[in-house]
Amino acid sequence: MYKFIIVILIGYLIGCLQWSYILSKIIKKVDIRTLGGGNAGASNTVEVFGWKMGVTVGLLDIIKAVISLLLIRYLFKISFLENNMLNLYLNGTGVILGHNYPFFMKFKGGKGTASTLGMLFGIDYRIGIIGFLIILTVTLLTDYIALGTMSLVAFFILATIYLNFGTACTLITVFIALQSFYKHLPNIKKIISNQESRVRDALKKKSKSKYI
Repeated sequence: MYKFIIVILIGYLIGCLQWSYILSKIIKKVDIRTLGGGNAGASNTVEVFGWKMGVTVGLLDIIKAVISLLLIRYLFKISFLENNMLNLYLNGTGVILGHNYPFFMKFKGGKGTASTLGMLFGIDYRIGIIGFLIILTVTLLTDYIALGTMSLVAFFILATIYLNFGTACTLITVFIALQSFYKHLPNIKKIISNQESRVRDALKKKSKSKYI
């Protein structure tokens, strides 16, 4: 049991590297959570600071999850051919929780989409590529990142079941999906009422914000 706690804790601490918050503080001298949608994540960074900084944040959030899972592979000698995924799933969950609820930000972070995608890459790069293509395609077709994210977590559950990683791993993906749905619930409600910001508008708009 102690091993599982350590695995989750390592993921949580790495997940607390909240790049949206860190870069907005260093580069823009402002707390990203006080702007836009009020969360510290890549999508809000795109909306507030533009796509270049938003993509940078997203990549860094993906990379931190990959690094965390690779570290667990090294520490616990988990090969890429080994069907022993529970520690990786627990660690990835820790990364997502750290991103969403970082202790040094009073547990007010992001929504975990990029970290979830990074978790997929850390488990198997092929799953990560498929996950990336799914979220990209659905987001572009619907113009809503929240719907792209929902498709990503649904794919994660199905991939885990298909690859027969076990009941525990499947339950973890269900937890991740529920966590993501909860975080994106305000966005989903706005989509239903046609009030949600569209991705193309966020990418194209010339923001009048003094922070850009």
